Amino acid sequence: MAVVGFTVTCSPGREAAAGVRQIGPGWVSLVLSMDPGRVVIDVPTVSGGAVVLARFCRDLAREASRIAADLDPGHALTTGGES
Repeated sequence: MAVVGFTVTCSPGREAAAGVRQIGPGWVSLVLSMDPGRVVIDVPTVSGGAVVLARFCRDLAREASRIAADLDPGHALTTGGES
C-alpha cells in the first residue's frame, strides 16, 4: 500500500467534537467530527500500528491542550504532571 501525503485545512463548527469509534474487538479509530465533515484516523496497517496511533494520539492531546490553553486560558486542562 502506498502512503500518500495530503494537507487538510478546516475550521470546527459549533457542534464539532472528537471521539472514538469501536470497529471491532481491539480495533478503534479516532474520529474528528468537524461540523460539517469528519476525519477518521485508523490504526495504521504496519507492524506496531497500534503503538504508532497511540503515540500520535498522545502528541495530538498534548498539542491540542497547549493551543486550548492559549485560546481559552480560563479553561486549561491539567495533565497530572506529565510534560
